[in-house]
Amino acid sequence: MRGVILHGGAGTRLRPITHNGPKQLIPIANKPMSQYALEYLVDSGIRDIAIILGDLYPQKVKDYYGDGTKFGCRIEYIEQGKPLGIAHAISLTRDFVDGDRFVVVLGDNLISDSIERFAKDFNGSDLDAFLLLSHTSHPQDFGIARTSDEGKIIELVEKPINPPSDLAVTGIYFFSPVIYDHINRLKPSKRGEYEITEAIQSLINDGRNVGYDIITGWWKDTGTVDDILAANRLVLDSINSSTERINIQGKVILGNNVKISDDSKVRGPAIIGDNVEILQNAFIGPYTSIGDNCKIEKVSIENSIIMKNSTIDTENVIVDSIIGEGSQIMSANSLKPKGMRLVIGENSKLNV
Repeated sequence: MRGVILHGGAGTRLRPITHNGPKQLIPIANKPMSQYALEYLVDSGIRDIAIILGDLYPQKVKDYYGDGTKFGCRIEYIEQGKPLGIAHAISLTRDFVDGDRFVVVLGDNLISDSIERFAKDFNGSDLDAFLLLSHTSHPQDFGIARTSDEGKIIELVEKPINPPSDLAVTGIYFFSPVIYDHINRLKPSKRGEYEITEAIQSLINDGRNVGYDIITGWWKDTGTVDDILAANRLVLDSINSSTERINIQGKVILGNNVKISDDSKVRGPAIIGDNVEILQNAFIGPYTSIGDNCKIEKVSIENSIIMKNSTIDTENVIVDSIIGEGSQIMSANSLKPKGMRLVIGENSKLNV
């Protein structure tokens, strides 16, 4: 079986963070979100993986993942360019798949489950497609599956007004090569994209077997700032490491060469990268990720993502924020608010 990671999309809802790179490289607990997708595949024994690149700084993706050696796999890059939909992206992988069965993972979706069992189940079946579903309390916001008592999907409905179930289609799809013939039949949707739900529905209409399983753990689509912060909380909740120090409380992962002054405190769950300094009565609160080479002074931070190479030196309180790589937030002689919520792009400079 081969693996495909979709790494395109404009990420407009995440601007300005995505002005300088694709959203799939935004770190969740100090790891690019698409790396979780790669690890799902590698942990399932899949070693040949294609990454479908969009037109937003594709070289940054290549620079990070390289040829895949450091991740235990072989990576091939395929350029999609303009985002024309999931089905269009999959259509570009036909030569890479070369008649094999394959799994597609959206690079901006995270789950708590391993996909190894699902991959084995699909390989041992006669199914032409196999979808992972998840119960959702907001079925109007997702593609929803109507299922049969025989464990098959009989209909897919995109963002239905009257949902036939609460089973949302997650960003993980298993296919046989027959899917390419059905993608070739598609016409662009009203939003100008080739919809994978229509291709799967075409399989169903032709009498092909489309199966499913339900994720028992959590699933997170990271389309908004709030979604990314929620995913960061979910991942941090799952960490087991802790460091016994007088100024560290709870589950905290510390990188190498971390300096925490005696008057500062870190309260987990949290993760602190390499070469980080936390000084002068600073407080790192729960559900915060601090990237490598950051210097944090005086400030209190909670439920936030601070990307690498950033400097924060202010007596303010920062909450529910994403601070882009290489940013500087420094004190200013002005009336300070009780708390700030920030979404800061790369290399930004603020006086607050």
